[in-house]
Amino acid sequence: MAMNVGSPEGAGGDPEVVVDINTTPLIDVMLVLLIMLIITIPMQTNAVKLDLPQGNPPPPTSPPQVVTIDVDFDGTISWNGQAMGSEADLQAHFINAAAQPDQPEIHLRPNRLAPYKDVAHVLADAQRLGMNKLGLVGDEQYMGSN
Repeated sequence: MAMNVGSPEGAGGDPEVVVDINTTPLIDVMLVLLIMLIITIPMQTNAVKLDLPQGNPPPPTSPPQVVTIDVDFDGTISWNGQAMGSEADLQAHFINAAAQPDQPEIHLRPNRLAPYKDVAHVLADAQRLGMNKLGLVGDEQYMGSN
């Protein structure tokens, strides 16, 4: 039995050239870099730092004074049931209330048919003149209407 150990025919005696890139070293380097990145990233903490008050605050010594401002459908504004003659009267009441050491709570109760501009004007005046405790009440009148 004989065996032919020669060069392949037609190749001219030169071995075939491999043109593919060897990606194994590239993959090894990328894995090492990925492991180093994972190790160097600090552990994330899932805590939110809040500055919370400590203990129970003492209850208020007296109930807060409440002022009810009504805005009617025709733009009439009343302070605790007393109709305001002009905007200057309302502003004077706001200035007096804001000057008190313990400001009263302002409960704004607009009529469901009151124009928005009148309600917004009263809110803007209260804020501009220094009122801090302000809220809208009487929203139950809007719940059943669709």
